[in-house]
Amino acid sequence: MRLSAFAPAKVNLFLHVGGPDAEGYHPISSLMVFADVGDAVMIQPSDAPAFETSGPFGAGVPAGDDNLVLRAARAFHARLGGPVPPYRLILDKRLPIAAGLGGGSSDAGAVLKLLRDALAPQFTDDDLEPLAASLGADGAACLRATALMAEGRGEILSPAPALPPLHAVLVNPGVPSPTGAVYRAYDGAVHPGGAERPFMPAELETAEEVAGWLAVATRNDLEAPAVALQPLIGEALDVLRDGPESLLVRMSGSGATCFALCAGDIEAEGLAERVEAIRPDWWVRRCRLS
Repeated sequence: MRLSAFAPAKVNLFLHVGGPDAEGYHPISSLMVFADVGDAVMIQPSDAPAFETSGPFGAGVPAGDDNLVLRAARAFHARLGGPVPPYRLILDKRLPIAAGLGGGSSDAGAVLKLLRDALAPQFTDDDLEPLAASLGADGAACLRATALMAEGRGEILSPAPALPPLHAVLVNPGVPSPTGAVYRAYDGAVHPGGAERPFMPAELETAEEVAGWLAVATRNDLEAPAVALQPLIGEALDVLRDGPESLLVRMSGSGATCFALCAGDIEAEGLAERVEAIRPDWWVRRCRLS
């Protein structure tokens, strides 16, 4: 039982948000894609249950009930029932925390798949999806980890339009952007369009077409309140927008990570190098979204 799984970063190409319902939840409409950068989760034999973290952001992984990896493991064992063999879970945390990249949800999805492969290969992804959904709004989407539309409270999933491979640059200015605080700030000025789904083309053939459609028909409703709370997010957006390689610049999720879509890998490499030279203290990653 020595298995590992990749937990990709989630990027919201757009995020439309409605006002809170009677239970305080916000309906959304979002096109989510996943990057070829992310965390890794490993499971190994052990004499006693253990959880460890490594990687550049490992020290910041929360403990207790805020730890989605451990919550996912508990949910899996409750579903499986019976005795649990001891094992060690290791999270190699390479994505910034509270970054709008769905890192915790993606880690949880990877853990559910690892435990399924190790202990219950008869479980399907459909068996795991309710467990992932119970862990948060991004849970089910991050378990699937493929381009999709998320609506409702994030639990209504449907196929995305046909998209080309998208080359992008991710930038995090090193400040947390807690989801709860951003949503509370957003409640003061809810967008009149709310969570309405925009016109969705069946297929987009080039990065330029994707960027043009996103710019005209979509938005991230949480971007302005997040920038108001953390002005460094606005600075990251400005630095990306100043790059001639940027086709579209936007914040992902509730922040603080921002992204720029580029025409190709060469353009993304040039933009990433420029941002790193300007702000060497920021987290910058060139990636491919799909």
